[in-house]
Amino acid sequence: MSTAPAIAFAPGLTLRGFTPPLRLGDFGLIAFDMDSTLINIECIDEVADAAGRKAEVAAITEASMRGEITDFKESLRRRVAMLQGVPEQFLHEVFEQRLKPNPGAKALIDACRAAGLKTLLVSGGFTFFAERVCQVLGIDYARSNVLEIVDGHLTGRLVDQDWGDICDGAEKRRMLLATCEQLGLRPEQAIAMGDGANDLPMMGAAGLSVAYHAKPKVREQAMVSIEQGGLDRLLEVLHA
Repeated sequence: MSTAPAIAFAPGLTLRGFTPPLRLGDFGLIAFDMDSTLINIECIDEVADAAGRKAEVAAITEASMRGEITDFKESLRRRVAMLQGVPEQFLHEVFEQRLKPNPGAKALIDACRAAGLKTLLVSGGFTFFAERVCQVLGIDYARSNVLEIVDGHLTGRLVDQDWGDICDGAEKRRMLLATCEQLGLRPEQAIAMGDGANDLPMMGAAGLSVAYHAKPKVREQAMVSIEQGGLDRLLEVLHA
């Protein structure tokens, strides 16, 4: 992260705190937030549509991502509780009919893979979607939250996992650092991309922080802010 003044590098691409180009091959890991970063939707808002509570849930999601609600875990529990009774089948419909990778996602991931980087998805969203997104885009590692499903319906609760209860900003940062350690990398050799306030902890731990069509609080601190175009615009400042 950087407090340096912003420099307009190209239309819709703002940089702070470094001089491009950087070498992609100097990094070993790139970590992505999922909802509204790698993909075009906030999955929880779309699932809430089936419960007739999309507007209500989306308002909490927006406030949380803007940093206006500081307790991400509590805000997520509140939103998940509103999903009680939604049929599991609706999750499949959201994935098949509403979810798409954001522009440039595959091109950026392919370029990173070609340069030898590993890829990590860290999401405050749900494993149901994260696993499928990883499969579609060829992502190596993931961490996200598990919705409890009983008799084919959401219960309105999350399932605790062996690493903890909820993947929030602190867990995203911890997972980034643990993955670096596992790969024998220094944190400075990691890139972290996100759009919401709960991405700031991992972005602050990485050597290069990237905001993608992000909330103002995130744009103002990121070393790269992509405000127009696709995720692959990062390749304008990172050369192979």
